[in-house]
This record gives sequence, C-alpha cells and structure tokens, in this order.
Amino acid sequence: MGARTETVAELDGTAVGGWVRRLAGNTAPRRNHWHTRQIYYRAAEALLDAPAELTWKSIVEQAGPRGSRSTFYEVAGGHARHRMVDDLIGDGRPGVIEIALRYLRTDPVAQLLDETKVWSFWDSRQEAMRQLSDRMPVGEMERALTAAVAGWARLRPALARAGGCTPPACAVEDLTVLHRGHLSGTEALARLTEVVRAA
Repeated sequence: MGARTETVAELDGTAVGGWVRRLAGNTAPRRNHWHTRQIYYRAAEALLDAPAELTWKSIVEQAGPRGSRSTFYEVAGGHARHRMVDDLIGDGRPGVIEIALRYLRTDPVAQLLDETKVWSFWDSRQEAMRQLSDRMPVGEMERALTAAVAGWARLRPALARAGGCTPPACAVEDLTVLHRGHLSGTEALARLTEVVRAA
C-alpha cells in the first residue's frame, strides 16, 4: 500500500468525520440528537442570513416549537451531549488535540456556530474527498480542499464570516491529514481562515 492510500484511509477516519457519522447515522426516531442539532444549526444560519442578533434566546425562538432553553443547552454549551470538540479531544493524537483547543469555546453560541459550519460544509467536504486520487501530489489535494472551503464560503457568506471567518473544523483536520504531520493544526486553521476571508 502506498502512502497516498494511507492518507485516504486517514481522511475516512478523522475525529470530526467520526462525530458526524455517529450522530447522522442514528436513524432512531426517539432521542435523535442529530435531528435536534440540525434544528438549531438551521436556526442559527437563518438568523445570520437575516441578519439578526445571535443569542441563545433568539436561536431558540427561531427554532420554533421544537426550540427550548433545555434542548439548546443539550446541544451547545459546556455540558452539552455529543459535542464535536469532545470527539477531537477524545481522539488523543497531539495534532488533533491542538485543533480541539482552537475550537474549545466558553460561549455556547460560538460552539453552536462551529458545529453549524461543519454541518453545512459536510456535503462539500465529501465531494472534495471523492475528487482525490492516489496519484495527486499534496499541493493538488490541498487545492481541492481549499476550493471546497472557498465555494462553501461564497455560498454561505454570513455563516462563513461568523466567528472571525473560522473555517469548518473538519477542513482544518483534513488539511493536517493531507500534510501527514508536517502542518500543525494552528497553521492549517490560519491557512483556511485566509481562504474564507478571501472568498
């Protein structure tokens, strides 16, 4: 097996990827946390597009009859269940923990925005991953990923620019994987933040 094939396997097994698959793959109608999360993700993005003030109260109100203070804090906040950042921390690898520290928020609204960015970018991310081939050099793979991030930022400008143009955490993790340890999480975050700003 060549190094490129190993990279593809790593992209399939990222911490954020595992978080999305675990929650989105739950088809049980009761206690479906992904379904509940999506209600709040859509509400946050709608408020950003309005534009309107983004607070836990405005998000709950935008969420409609399914919104409540208790479910908001079950989705976002320090004691929320199934937080994306917990999967990054739990991964244990130093590079992934470095990314987790960049996305560890004290503000539940900021935490919700980080997850909303991943949720909204995920289909673009998956499409970009399908474009990668075993023979592509790292620079070309990075261009495919950054093109996906730029396209997402142009399609969803209010969400992309929220939180200081922070890119989706999954893209940051993917970029470190593509560079196989030669690019830190901090460097990947800075690089992709500039992509979002320029989009």
